[in-house]
Amino acid sequence: MRVVSLVPSITEALASVSRASLVGATDWCTHPADLDVTRVRGTKNPDLSAIRALRPDLVIANKEENRELDVRRLRDGVDGKGGVRVEVTDIRTVPQAVSTYERLFDDVLGWRRPDWLARARELWCRPLPPVTRRVAVPIWRDPWMVVGSDTFTGDLLRRLGWANAFGGSADRYPHTTVEEIEATRPDVVLLPDEPYVFTVSDGPEAFSLPTELVSGRLITWYGPSLVEAADLAR
Repeated sequence: MRVVSLVPSITEALASVSRASLVGATDWCTHPADLDVTRVRGTKNPDLSAIRALRPDLVIANKEENRELDVRRLRDGVDGKGGVRVEVTDIRTVPQAVSTYERLFDDVLGWRRPDWLARARELWCRPLPPVTRRVAVPIWRDPWMVVGSDTFTGDLLRRLGWANAFGGSADRYPHTTVEEIEATRPDVVLLPDEPYVFTVSDGPEAFSLPTELVSGRLITWYGPSLVEAADLAR
């Protein structure tokens, strides 16, 4: 099977089972680091002609990461011909990620389940732990944006025992200010290195509250990283 993945997390997951089946991935698919496939631009602006030229049996996309327009154009083909099969995932919780992979490997791809998937179910699909601290998670600055409600990251944080200070927001990724972030009184402001690359010199200086730099892959990706992410609670 020839597969193109338009989702970094899913690319890493598929490569852990059948790297040879991956023929295309986005520029943002950085794991595994030595993945040698055709790059088809970004998640929001994929090169549809390049994808079609790869003659994939399947393209895997995600409702949040990719545009419905691109999915529709791939499925419709050119002048109604040459349409591509596209599987669209929708992942907003950690258990949803686990069950989605189980379905992908069992029913869509017909591949064996990787060992990390069973471990992820064991680590994450259990009753919620007690809350040990309150966090805010900016994902951009100028303008500032944070993780809000109904997000994979918010669910992962809660399953670590961390309450999201913006979890009650009406928006999934609300625009805000440093003053509004601090007004929610988090114990710590978590600063990931993606999508905005917060660093020691870019981010912490804006806050009077404690801050921690954290791997964006560990709190926003769903795949083999879930096993590593569980260590954040320690």
